[in-house]
Amino acid sequence: MKEASARIKINKLLECAGWRFFADSEGPANIQLESSITVTTQALDALGENFEKVSKGFIDFLLLNEKGFPLIVLEAKAEDKNPLSGKEQARKYARSQNCRFVILSNGNLHYFWDLDRGNPAVITSFPTPFSVNGYQKGIPDTKRLVGEAVDDDYVALTQRPNYAAEAAWKNESERPDFIEKNGLRFLRAYQKAAIVAIQQSVKRGSERFLLEMATGTGKTLTAAAIIKLFLRTGNAQRVLFLVDRLELEDQALKSFNKTLANDYKTVIYKENRDDWRRAEVVVSTVQSFLFNNKYQRLFSPTDFDLVISDEAHRSISGNARAVFDYFVGYKLGLTATPRDYLKNYTPRNPTTRDPREFERRILLDTYRTFGCDDAQPTFRYSLLDGVRDGFLLNPVVVDARSEVTTQLLSDEGFVVNYTEDDTGGDEARQETYKQREFEKRFFSKSTNQLFCKIFLENALRDPVSGEIGKSIVFAVSQNHASKLAQIFNEMAHRMFPGKYQSDFAVQVTSQVPDAQQMTINFANNNLLGSANFLPAYKTSKARVCITVGMMTTGYDCPDILNLGLFRPIFSPTDFIQIKGRGTRKHDFREQLFDAALKESVKEQRKTAFKLFDFFANCEYFEEKFDYDQVIKLPRLASARKGGGEGGEGGGGSLEGSYEYREIDLIASVQEEKVGYEGMRIDREFFSKFENKVRENQFIATSVEEGMWDRAIDYVNKELFNKPAEYYSLEKLRKASGVDRRIGLREILEKIFGLIPRFKTKDEILEEEFSKFVADYKPEEAEAIPAIKHYFKAYATSEQLRYIIESGHLTDLATNPAFSTRDYKDVPKKYREIIPEYIKDYVSLNQFAA
Repeated sequence: MKEASARIKINKLLECAGWRFFADSEGPANIQLESSITVTTQALDALGENFEKVSKGFIDFLLLNEKGFPLIVLEAKAEDKNPLSGKEQARKYARSQNCRFVILSNGNLHYFWDLDRGNPAVITSFPTPFSVNGYQKGIPDTKRLVGEAVDDDYVALTQRPNYAAEAAWKNESERPDFIEKNGLRFLRAYQKAAIVAIQQSVKRGSERFLLEMATGTGKTLTAAAIIKLFLRTGNAQRVLFLVDRLELEDQALKSFNKTLANDYKTVIYKENRDDWRRAEVVVSTVQSFLFNNKYQRLFSPTDFDLVISDEAHRSISGNARAVFDYFVGYKLGLTATPRDYLKNYTPRNPTTRDPREFERRILLDTYRTFGCDDAQPTFRYSLLDGVRDGFLLNPVVVDARSEVTTQLLSDEGFVVNYTEDDTGGDEARQETYKQREFEKRFFSKSTNQLFCKIFLENALRDPVSGEIGKSIVFAVSQNHASKLAQIFNEMAHRMFPGKYQSDFAVQVTSQVPDAQQMTINFANNNLLGSANFLPAYKTSKARVCITVGMMTTGYDCPDILNLGLFRPIFSPTDFIQIKGRGTRKHDFREQLFDAALKESVKEQRKTAFKLFDFFANCEYFEEKFDYDQVIKLPRLASARKGGGEGGEGGGGSLEGSYEYREIDLIASVQEEKVGYEGMRIDREFFSKFENKVRENQFIATSVEEGMWDRAIDYVNKELFNKPAEYYSLEKLRKASGVDRRIGLREILEKIFGLIPRFKTKDEILEEEFSKFVADYKPEEAEAIPAIKHYFKAYATSEQLRYIIESGHLTDLATNPAFSTRDYKDVPKKYREIIPEYIKDYVSLNQFAA
């Protein structure tokens, strides 16, 4: 019965993919030709009599090319059997029919196997005939890839093949200008080492690679050289470069056009939907491929031979991993976030909402996805390596914490340690606050004034003009950013009379028109004007950009001298990306456009940048952190209750401009109750919410750009708990009718068509179990049903997890979800492997009651 069910499913999948095939549908004596297939007499003659019969067996499905010749052998197994159990049998069949490709399937789990390349790879749908025909044109030659010489000028030779013969290159005095004029890119030693590491990994039989390289070390240039390596040696016909943000999509296109255009065409998929197949490199956001399951509807698993994931643990997290795993072939991940960055975090409860747990799971999943089970990437080049080699700068970290120091994030919200003075001593207390309440409770005007004052008094100055060095400040929210911009401009007016007209600090957030162009102007030194202090010196008039989530990943502005963390940062990825905005070196003399002045000014290179840490973010990630500079801030609160909002401060100079009127920060909290009006939940309720969200241009734009934090923050603040509907996440969960917990991001993905529907609990469990099988490839095929039952029960039953972890196995006798007999049916090694795997890689919160 299970074998027949598997065959029915396989038949449907083949028909959907457009295959012509022979099928052994009714046993060895009844090989029949599908009625819809037309096969040439020449093809049948070439096949010979009884072509479908091989020694000791029959081919289950023989897939044909457009001329009717054998192309793929498909070996079918019953639904309760592991498809890999038919691997060797299928290999023999494929060799007998001169087929290069094999599909192994039980109707639910499928593998695509290129016999000339390596190991079977899991696929979620069958490839199309057109795609496999194109894929077949590429004959992999790993020896050529491994033996390809990659020198400093590997990319430059594509840009300008005869550069070394040109007079300007031969003349050493003219060479720097020649390189700059032609935009020639030469590989650094560590970039070549990264490529060699991939070559050696291929030599060992690996198909997945992970490069862990610090921000500012040229990951995109390294990727360009790797793309050339695979295309040039015939080991790839087409490359997919996945990013998670629109600005990175444009940035990648520009970079590849500068470095590879002479030999290979690069396109952005959404701009070339009809002719992307003519390009060797296709760039896309992962969101674009996810939209309405586009990657499954419009692409075949064999359309790309090399898939590169930029900022890998962002662009393959969550549903995005489905896109990455959908395609067969080589996989390369690029990341700036080292796995061991969470030095002060030890996982305990796998259901915790601590963002470090989320990041830990993503990092583990990233390393596992790229075959780095030993926690070692294919190649690593850290910030410290870059600093040691003279390519990058370490920050001067300024500890400017107040008594409101964020230590960690609990299940309920922010956990903030503070000292209550009304006890007459230093008794430390701990209070928990929701994230969206954080700004309201702790960022009064007086607090903001204090932070701005400390920042301006201690910021690095521009070494040429003497003004405040270009700076980026990261705020809690758009509202907070607006307040900070106002305070900074007021203080700058007092510090530099007549120099600024409320254009010293600028809010650069998604709600501000042309915010993206502002980031470009700031990098090009013409935001709100230029040369404000020195006419011959091109530097932006605006000195401080205040943002929330922009200007992080991929933002290149090497003359940044100050970064301000005016909020807690809980994501190591965000922290590393923010810190990376300042690590690039820079020569400020390049901004002088007066040749005579340029000659007279001594070398003014960037030797450091300051990172102002107002919330002990460094200690959040590292147990002990030696701050380079410690600033003692005045107390922000006293025991007296009452008081009003802080005043405007003094005038005339920055000194004295900070004023505090003894606000009791905790006493000023007001609670908002949601009335019974918001308790009515039904499908119409969810539908109304869908319509409201779809009509909101800000949310739609945020989702399209992949700015999920921005979209979620907006929904929380602007749509939830508002009259008259009183929308809330819990009500939406109930209205969705799904048998598991869904998050706000998943709800937004459903509303905007990024997922067709909410998956059921069992569908999620099946997907997770498929990943487990793909990783561990159990050889005990007959035990797979028992292993699956244990996997699902452990993931969904808190009681079973307690029994297993406590060792109270006798309690299984009365456990309704998983009995003693069930436990005995599970092979011993999987009794330990499955709990550890689930703790590391499966989010249990989605299955919580």
